[in-house]
Amino acid sequence: MLKHERQNKILSLLNKYKNITVKQLVMELNISDMTARRDLQELSNKGLLLRFHGGAQIIDNKEKSHLEKLDIKINEKKLISKKAKQLICDNETIFIGPGTTLEDLALELKNRNLRIITNSLPVFLILKDSKSIDLILIGGEYRGITDSFIGSIAEHNLENLRFSKAFISANAMDEENIYTYSESEGIIQQIALNNAIEKILLIDSSKFRRFDFYSFYKIENINTIITEKPSAIPSYTKLKEFINIK
Repeated sequence: MLKHERQNKILSLLNKYKNITVKQLVMELNISDMTARRDLQELSNKGLLLRFHGGAQIIDNKEKSHLEKLDIKINEKKLISKKAKQLICDNETIFIGPGTTLEDLALELKNRNLRIITNSLPVFLILKDSKSIDLILIGGEYRGITDSFIGSIAEHNLENLRFSKAFISANAMDEENIYTYSESEGIIQQIALNNAIEKILLIDSSKFRRFDFYSFYKIENINTIITEKPSAIPSYTKLKEFINIK
């Protein structure tokens, strides 16, 4: 296979899978590890893909809106949220961040005795009529694309609060970092995690081996990762030695 044919095939595979590892390319195209890495680097230099350690992902500069995310990985999100609710005890104070997976978690908690702090408008709306939940919505600058509150006011409101558990999600995760599209949203999630005794990441497997604009937390500082496909987590064997993976 000629180089341009091989690289076109790589781009075709990326369009199909959204991200691909060097190992997959070696198997799919019957090429060497070195050839796969060299092709990925050349395509990255041309601005045709984004490289990450061990592979590459398709370039997608458009952030998905809250409505667009509602119809993605529906069953996986429900499974993850059901696992997450098992970690929550009555009368705890917890933080729930923005994201459609976390909205599913909120639905699971409507009849529980809890104090819940959130910067997510959909989470607030799901829980606002509950008779058993002490609910606090962190105010601030409203970010419509994710229906969340961010900015200096939100940060100030959150800084002095403490939680037994913080539940957050992310747009992407590689071997070391957790990512989101917006720096302002990332800072809020960072504060919430830092102020929690237990730091819990809810993430479906389509986000693995990817990255996004802003890295807001190191995986090594997370206590628990909940996903529908634990064995697909980057560096799973290493991480499971010090992180609770469900």
